[in-house]
Amino acid sequence: MDQICDDIAAETRALSSVVEDLTEDQWRAPTVAEGWDSHETILHLGATDWICYLTLVNPKLFVDIRTQLSKGETSVHKAVGPQVRALQGSELWEWFLTGRSEMLGALRDTDPKARITWLGPDIGARSLATSRLLETWTHSHDLADSFAIQYPRTNRLRHIAHIGVVTREFSYVNQGLTPPKEPVRVELVSPNGDQWSWGPDDATNKVSANAYEFCKVITRRIPVAESAVETHGVLAQKWMEIAQPWIEPPRISDEA
Repeated sequence: MDQICDDIAAETRALSSVVEDLTEDQWRAPTVAEGWDSHETILHLGATDWICYLTLVNPKLFVDIRTQLSKGETSVHKAVGPQVRALQGSELWEWFLTGRSEMLGALRDTDPKARITWLGPDIGARSLATSRLLETWTHSHDLADSFAIQYPRTNRLRHIAHIGVVTREFSYVNQGLTPPKEPVRVELVSPNGDQWSWGPDDATNKVSANAYEFCKVITRRIPVAESAVETHGVLAQKWMEIAQPWIEPPRISDEA
């Protein structure tokens, strides 16, 4: 678990370079993610880190909160308490950093092959950690893009691309569709020029892109039609149009 946790820590440092000097007005300014401001973005990351920490160290409390969430009795943001939600931006950032450190400590102490109770189906511990990296990267980009800050492109994108590939079926589940059985080949160019690939060489359907563009598409930050992602085959095109590596209503669509 150390490598993925080290990468989460590195992504956190990259996020810090975006938010550490924000004014309170900027903390409350809308981001490029519709309906979100900077404060709520960090609140969300911190709240979901806390939920992750709970399932690792206090599973009973986690299950209690998950039950409340499923019944609509609370939300992830409300679950952390009104005192946290009322914090000023700089105070919220310190709260986030403390919680992230605690979460990373718990993840490092967890067997990477352990099955973890989660908000949806049970999840492997390493996959849970990877999902925290994916969410951090996604929301960090929302903030960086909002303030016209260049966000670093690193080989940590491989984690995000991988989870995007292996959760392909989620894209169909989100739309109420049956996931196709035919494979799709994915060929990506990493930030340092390496070739990354998934799927059989002879697959009829293929997705080709640089890793950054692919990750922006599968995290629903840009539609495939506005990206440099190339698709070959009907299934590859459909997947990229609806791609989303988590099970919940999609944020944007190509028609939006």
